[in-house]
Amino acid sequence: MNRTAIRIATLLAAVALSGAAVAQTMSFLSPAPLTDEGWMPRPAAKKASRLTIEPPAPAPAPVPVAAPAPPPPPAPEPAAAAAAPLPAVQERAQERAEPAGPTLKREVTVTGDIVRIGDLVDNAGAVAEVAIFRAPDLGQTGSVSAATVREAIRPHHIISLDTRGLAAVQVTRASRALTPKEVEARLLRALAAQSSLANVNDLAVSFDGEMRMLHIEPNAELGISRLGYDQRTRRFEAMLDLPAGAARRPSLRVTGTLVETAEAVVPLRAIAVGEVIKASDVMIERRAKTEVIAIEEVLGLAAKRPLKPGQVIRAGDVAKQELVARNETVTIYYEVPGMVLTVSGKALDAGAMGDVVNVLNTQSKRTIQGIVSGPGRVNVTAGSPRVASNAPPAPAKAAR
Repeated sequence: MNRTAIRIATLLAAVALSGAAVAQTMSFLSPAPLTDEGWMPRPAAKKASRLTIEPPAPAPAPVPVAAPAPPPPPAPEPAAAAAAPLPAVQERAQERAEPAGPTLKREVTVTGDIVRIGDLVDNAGAVAEVAIFRAPDLGQTGSVSAATVREAIRPHHIISLDTRGLAAVQVTRASRALTPKEVEARLLRALAAQSSLANVNDLAVSFDGEMRMLHIEPNAELGISRLGYDQRTRRFEAMLDLPAGAARRPSLRVTGTLVETAEAVVPLRAIAVGEVIKASDVMIERRAKTEVIAIEEVLGLAAKRPLKPGQVIRAGDVAKQELVARNETVTIYYEVPGMVLTVSGKALDAGAMGDVVNVLNTQSKRTIQGIVSGPGRVNVTAGSPRVASNAPPAPAKAAR
């Protein structure tokens, strides 16, 4: 019995101690002591809006104070105002959101024989692939009026067409242009394969008539449906196949001659008479091998006649630069061992560097021969000068 009493007493004492500990712990977690001066300073009066729990203090009754007026709403920031969509931007956004109606195009490029509704009209819908016109010829451009387009698409249930104020649409037929050089290269390849021609690179085609630029479909190749060649005369006849559409393949008959070519000198610009030809004035091209000369025989020479750009320079077109003109006053240099004498003279012939010309000594009135050594200069060396054959005989005393 005593043991039971002791246990009960011990249990009651433990509960009492536990309650005191819990009470002490609760006092630390309670917000009330945080307002005590010993834990933290009292907030300033202007910060009274901060939530704190304080014990009631004896103070006079509070005087009612009028509540401050609510502050006005803040003005929008400039950046926010700028970010707001403008009416024009809103309209464009609305246009993008809403599908546009059928609209006439200003200019188009078509491939093939026909022009479809979708080629001329944006947003044509299900009838975009309907053909309404025939396309222009390859490489050509034509126009169709807006009124004609409107009438052509009306039966296909496009009633309202926005023409954007356009009177007509420009339609261009796409093509691949073939220059005469490309046609010549194609013929040479075909002739080489058929006739086993050697040195095709040294051959060229001379057409009987003027070869104009040809147009074919953009992705097509020039074909040759028939080709004949005579090795004896080097004459050829060919039928060119020109793809012009799904159902059109017109042909062109051409004839001509194969000619042997060589490197020729061709002016890049117009060269006047007497102008000395420089390397920057000419270029090398392969031309028919007729009287062509090497570039070494052209550079440094002067043109004897006007030379046009692209015209082959032949041997008779150039000559050495004339340094002494006929009837020009020149200086005659007499060269003897240890001495050089000069005298004025008159050139009776024109000559270039190194040419032998007749000159008249204006003092002695004798005609002698000399070598052109520079512009307006003729050299006569000891032992070499002689009286020209057509000069009058000199007096006897002069001979002594």
